[in-house]
Amino acid sequence: MGHTATAQAGSGGLTATEHRLANGLRVVLSEDHLTPVAAVCLWYDVGSRHEVKGRTGLAHLFEHLMFQGSSQVKGNGHFELVQGAGGSLNGTTSFERTNYFETMPAHQLELALWLEADRMGSLLTALDDESMENQRDVVKNERRQRYDNVPYGTAFEKLTALAYPEGHPYHHTPIGSMADLDAATLEDARAFFRTYYAPNNAVLSVVGDIDPEQTLAWIEKYFGSIPGHDGKPAPRDGSLPEILGEQLREVVEEEVPARALMAAYRLPHDGTRACDAADLALTVLGGGESSRLYNRLVRRDRTAVAAGFGLLRLAGAPSLGWLDVKTSGDVEVPVIESAIDEELARFAEEGPTAEEMERAQAQLEREWLDRLGTVAGRADELCRYAVLFGDPQLALTAVQRVLEVTAEEVQEVAKARLRPDNRAVLVYEPIAPVGPDAESAEGTEDPESAATVEATDENEEAAK
Repeated sequence: MGHTATAQAGSGGLTATEHRLANGLRVVLSEDHLTPVAAVCLWYDVGSRHEVKGRTGLAHLFEHLMFQGSSQVKGNGHFELVQGAGGSLNGTTSFERTNYFETMPAHQLELALWLEADRMGSLLTALDDESMENQRDVVKNERRQRYDNVPYGTAFEKLTALAYPEGHPYHHTPIGSMADLDAATLEDARAFFRTYYAPNNAVLSVVGDIDPEQTLAWIEKYFGSIPGHDGKPAPRDGSLPEILGEQLREVVEEEVPARALMAAYRLPHDGTRACDAADLALTVLGGGESSRLYNRLVRRDRTAVAAGFGLLRLAGAPSLGWLDVKTSGDVEVPVIESAIDEELARFAEEGPTAEEMERAQAQLEREWLDRLGTVAGRADELCRYAVLFGDPQLALTAVQRVLEVTAEEVQEVAKARLRPDNRAVLVYEPIAPVGPDAESAEGTEDPESAATVEATDENEEAAK
């Protein structure tokens, strides 16, 4: 196993060491003896952007299949063993990766490592038609519950399809279509596993109350004999022009509680200073109840009941600035849209104030420190920077990079990108419900938009 020295500058005292097994598995360790727990996080470099037409949703489906048993762990045994030992676990799928994670009492760390190694090395021996059909139905039901049968549920899917053209690897979302889920075969799943679930396509991080030497010995013992795989195809090119060049628009008439305006703006790729500047711009404009758009639309004009602007960070394609506004009463969408454009134009012309910059940087700093302050959050960020940017150490200095961004950079990215010809727009117009549920639908509270949740978390959470 190789080892690289830890870079500590600007890391706030947090450290990490990097290692690599002979089969290509990258390992990142970070000691933290504050509490007697340990987090295990395993990122596979595969997401929906790696899928091909006709087989969308396969990455997410396979995430579910990973919990259906392996050579020595049958059925629901992975959950039973982890939870029985006092731990928690789950997995998620995004455009750019699939991850699996456990947080365990420190003395149960070896169990989590053994479980992850067993399914990485032997899942194919347990994957059969029964588990395939079972999880196909689970994912289809998840789609119904989170997309098809909830207000605004398909907004994320619709806006993504507008923002990324047909044929682009990010044109479809990780949940996939019903038709493609039905079309997936057992052999599709087996080929997917052989191609992407190999140690040389993964990063394993372990964070918490650990003995690094003992942890590395366990990792070598359980993962070291798993063979690598060299047949992974390169992901399709996700590059696009910096701006759309026109405003793309779709009107959706559905049974929703209120009119809504949602928009996606093309923004700089994740991992760049310009992306950090864009994050700060969106925080000033729509990050919470002190933001410009909230103050204008909700507090002053009272034309909206909710207004938010968040960043969906993407490394392999332009990131998306995600605007989500729900109207108040009978207010028409053009009234809202006009006010938004006024605020964006004023921001582009004047830039953020010193007070707004301080508040936005403090907000993002707090969010970053919240993630890095927990063993599970830090394990996830170490994997993210290792998989997407090749260097897990970047996770430990991310806060400092945000604090170094200037007001001029924030104004520059807003002026260049937050403009009407660089957005895909979705307008929701309510229609009256019909049938026996019509009366009970009256007075329903406006739920948080599924699009906002997706844009914030980037993940397709597994519903197991």
